[in-house]
Amino acid sequence: MTTATAGSHAGDLAAQTTAWLREHLPTGWMEAVDAGDDATVAQLTAEIDTPAFLTALGEAGYTTPTWPAEYGVGLGLSERDARSITQVLDYYRVPRSGNILGIGMGGPTVLEWGTEAQKQQLLRGIATNEEIWCQLFSEPGAGSDVAGLATRAVRDGDEWIIDGQKVWTTLAHLAKYGMLVARTDPQQPKHRGLSYFIVDMHQPGVEVRPLVQITGDAEFNEVFFTGARVPDSMRIGAVGEGWRVALTTLMNERVSLSGAGSAGGDAIGGASVQALVHRHAPVLDPVLRQRLAELWIESRVIRLNNQRAGDARRAGQEVGSEGSITKLQQAKHNQKVQNLAIDLDGAAALAWDGESIDPAHGHRGFIRAAGGGEADVVRGFFRAQANTIEGGTSDIMRNILGERVLGLPTEPDVSRDLAWADVPRSS
Repeated sequence: MTTATAGSHAGDLAAQTTAWLREHLPTGWMEAVDAGDDATVAQLTAEIDTPAFLTALGEAGYTTPTWPAEYGVGLGLSERDARSITQVLDYYRVPRSGNILGIGMGGPTVLEWGTEAQKQQLLRGIATNEEIWCQLFSEPGAGSDVAGLATRAVRDGDEWIIDGQKVWTTLAHLAKYGMLVARTDPQQPKHRGLSYFIVDMHQPGVEVRPLVQITGDAEFNEVFFTGARVPDSMRIGAVGEGWRVALTTLMNERVSLSGAGSAGGDAIGGASVQALVHRHAPVLDPVLRQRLAELWIESRVIRLNNQRAGDARRAGQEVGSEGSITKLQQAKHNQKVQNLAIDLDGAAALAWDGESIDPAHGHRGFIRAAGGGEADVVRGFFRAQANTIEGGTSDIMRNILGERVLGLPTEPDVSRDLAWADVPRSS
């Protein structure tokens, strides 16, 4: 495709997306965005039936434009072409799916490892936001050693019986499905005795308990399995190959949490650099202006690295260490963005306990800000403190990059080749 042809194709996609939005957004929405009329956009937001809109957006293929078209919710586009759609959605401030784990992790894993029947069954609900997904990897006793997990899955005919505990499970309280890695053979070394399942979170034997954060939210949960059952038809990949499947999920997790160009948008838990420019321009203080410029440059570097990862995927390569690079970069970058957002707002960013921002989404008795409208800025600052922990800590990311990119010696692990059942554990 020539540059001219590529530009024309991108223009066609943008025009098609714009026309679709004009039919499905409230009358006057797009004109208000074009005019910079934030008050009208805020007023029209209340008129949107968000669940119905997100379903329609997914069915049109605009939520997951790179997914294959044969599953009814994708357009089969390259990531380069898909950016033409994303730019239009971003510009017109279109409501977007909160199903980041399903879109960014579950869908790609099913596409790579799932059977045709599993793809037909699972992908549509992810893209239409009708079936929220969560990730059931972390456990209290395993820490950063995910492969050391203890949750068991025991075969019982055409089903598996699940017993164990998971923790820090984002959106488990809302999820229909969970991506579960469980131990199916404790006599194998820890990486080889695992299997990967998609579990129904609404079935008997699954208990979800919220973990309240400093923001007042309860995004994260601990999950207890007591005799829960999973059909073997919901196993992804071969028995004992769960670690290989999980690596696909983990690598996509790092991309989806990596900011610009990812499922997560330009920032995790707060305003993007571009939003700060829009909100505060012109920034007259030279020190604050310099910080803003540095962060804008960082955001572009992160976006370009994500583009490199996308190019690798289009070439048929598995997601590799690029995800760890951008996860490490974006975690610290977003914390700096949120710190700057607080500094730019000054005294208006002071906050204290008060009424919840959005009770429908789980905020609990938090936050009132001195400036009223700055509550979301304060929440973004508090939420960003999790960025260097969630999805793999920054220290773990550095270990991965040191070993897999720089070729440094691996961390000693005396339990790696032992049968999991024989590994010593604290009582």
